[in-house]
Amino acid sequence: MGKLDGKVAAITGGTRSIGRGMADAFLAEGASVVVNGRSEEKGQRCLEEMDAGDRAAFYQGDATDQAAVEGIVDFAVDTYGQLDIMCLNSGGVNMTAPVAQMSDEEWQLEVDWNLNHVFWGMRKSLQHMIPRETGRIIVTSSVEGKLGKPGIPGYAATKHAVNGLVKAAAHEVGTLGITVNSILPGIIETDIVRETGPDSAVAMGVGTYDALIDMFASESAIKRPNKVEEVAAVAVLLASDVGGGITGAMFPCDGGSMQF
Repeated sequence: MGKLDGKVAAITGGTRSIGRGMADAFLAEGASVVVNGRSEEKGQRCLEEMDAGDRAAFYQGDATDQAAVEGIVDFAVDTYGQLDIMCLNSGGVNMTAPVAQMSDEEWQLEVDWNLNHVFWGMRKSLQHMIPRETGRIIVTSSVEGKLGKPGIPGYAATKHAVNGLVKAAAHEVGTLGITVNSILPGIIETDIVRETGPDSAVAMGVGTYDALIDMFASESAIKRPNKVEEVAAVAVLLASDVGGGITGAMFPCDGGSMQF
């Protein structure tokens, strides 16, 4: 018997990396899942790889688009009759830069991707969960939502904001059987990190992608990047019945990078 039997989860950015790890872990624990991503081709490939039959579905949409984010909730309810777990996981940067060099376009992208998408998805999910008096909202934040490094000001700012939103929402719905938490991963070599890491390394003044990974890993107690499976295991805990007493938490999965 799985920890999530009979539950329905939706995951933004769910076709690869951390989101895909969450989807696989939820399926293994008995849940049905809706995975979201921008690419229809990648979405269908993801469904084929998961091989979960009618317990998995794909919803195409960009997490920087409000209608697409809100549509994930409607799609999950229409497909499976309910939504129990909403994982607002999508996020990242495109061409980050120090504050003095950051473009308005990049700033707005990071605000929409990392913060507004979480607000849109959280609000829509709560409108479904509150009448049912049950639900789990899990946000993928970052250690940079507690710390903040030079060269990634938009990412650090939006992840700090996300953690504040999680705290506020948790207190709004805490008596209704709904929990709201964020997971704060350390560095993980996801597809997005590999794609944007070289430019981020330059913006942060460390030069190369390998130096960037080494810098983050050196700050942790485990001296290595974290793994997708480690974050997914935390998500299962927060999504399960035994996680019902955990809310408003910023749950580190960072190998000991944060000192507080």
